[in-house]
Order: sequence, then structure tokens, then C-alpha cells
Amino acid sequence: MMKKLLFSLLIGLFCQLSFAQQGWEAGGWAGISYYFGDLNTNFDLGQPNLSGGLIARYNFNNRIAAKFSANYGFVEAYDSRSENIYEQARNLSFQSNILDGTFQMEFNFFPYNHGSKDEFFTPYLLAGFSVFYFNPKTEYEGELVELRPLGTEGQFKGEEYYTVTGALSYGGGIKIDLSYRWSLNLEINARRTFTDYLDDVSTVYPDKDDLEQLRGELAVALTDRSIPIPGVNAEEIGEPGRQRGNSRDKDTYVMVGLGVLYYFGDLRCPTYGRR
Repeated sequence: MMKKLLFSLLIGLFCQLSFAQQGWEAGGWAGISYYFGDLNTNFDLGQPNLSGGLIARYNFNNRIAAKFSANYGFVEAYDSRSENIYEQARNLSFQSNILDGTFQMEFNFFPYNHGSKDEFFTPYLLAGFSVFYFNPKTEYEGELVELRPLGTEGQFKGEEYYTVTGALSYGGGIKIDLSYRWSLNLEINARRTFTDYLDDVSTVYPDKDDLEQLRGELAVALTDRSIPIPGVNAEEIGEPGRQRGNSRDKDTYVMVGLGVLYYFGDLRCPTYGRR
């Protein structure tokens, strides 16, 4: 009896330390997305857009997990919403779909085990790397126009910015068990991108004569859309070499969402001595 009891205790301890929480989870999430950059320097949160995606998570134990996700978001911004009169006079705008693939590691603050009455929730942190696609557009005379092919900051043909690039991804959230198999995840996830052209704005205004010869009249019309604002000389805004954006500060987008995940693993340790 003592040998059986000792063996059962060892099996239980080993299960708790090694197998607790191991296994895959999968599900989906939905929420909102935001953009922060040259066309939203005052962190305006008044224009949320829909976002969502699919999640696959592998739990190594009740503290550490690896997460893979495929995500969609939509972002937009308008100088007309800015509190800065110079930005209002600049009068630029953009919108873009974002397709995002992300790998992240997660750390649970508390031990987290599906089906546990005591360890059924935890705040967590996550960090990793993303690859994403974007394509900034703007509305002009009632139609959406792609901005990258126009070289609005004087890029030569063939030297435009890439529309597929990477980002550092980081954030946090809360996991809550609904049952042994199902759980809720409330999460905020930011992407610090490696590009400053998510919004097609980064450096300085080009020479308009050169731009017209290189790209045409539409490019000239969309590189400088400045309007008169009291206190700002709109005619000076679009002068060649004048600041159009801030290339030292890369763009960021943020996704906030609620996810529902299904757990495929088996946390129940095998019993010993039953027939």
C-alpha cells in the first residue's frame, strides 16, 4: 500500500509540474484596431475600426505558452481631426487594410489550468514578432487612390517602400476559464512597425515639377493637400524640403479584442491502482 501511495503521489507531482496545461488551444477573436503615427500624433482614440483573427496556442506548462495568430485590421487617420493647427493645414489622410501574421510567447502571472477551481484565470504578458501587409489609400474626388505607386515623397520608380514588412509585437491580457475546454481571452496587442509609411507620410515634400514629370499630376495633387488655416501659411507647407512627416518615429497599430478558445489537451492525470 505504501509503495502504491508513494507512486501515486510521485505521478501526481510529476503531472502537475510537467503536464499541467500542456496542449493546443485554438479559436478566434474579434475587436477593434487603432493606428498611431504621423497622421495621429495626439493618440486620438475616436476612430476605432473592426479587426479580428484566428489563434493557435501551445501551452508548455501553466506559465508559458507560444501563440500563432493570423489577423485582419483596418486603420485610418485624418489631419482634419488633429488638435495641431499645422497638421490641420497639412490636410493629409489615409486608410489601409492590414493582414498580419504573428508569433508570440506568453507568460502567465498566475498558474493557469483549464478546469481548475482555483487556477482558472490569470493576467498575462506577450511579446514576439509580426509580418504584415498594408497598402495606404486616400479618397480623392470621390474615389480611393493607392498612394504608394504615386511616390508622394519623391521616391523614384522601383524605389517605393515595401508593403510587406515586420513589426515587434507586444501586449497583455486576461485569460478566464468558461469550462474545462472553453476560455475567454481579453487582450490588447500592439505592433511597433519597421516602417514609417503605413500612412504614406514620413519625410519631406518633394519638388513638384520633378514629381509631375516622374509620376504625373495626380501625384502632385496628393503630395500636397494643404488648406488655409488661421495662423498657418498654407502656401509654405508644401515647399520642397519642408517637413511632411517624422521619419525618426515609426508607425504603430494596436488591436484590442475578445477571443474564445477551445482546449484540445488533456490535463487530467492518469489514475493508478484502479481496475
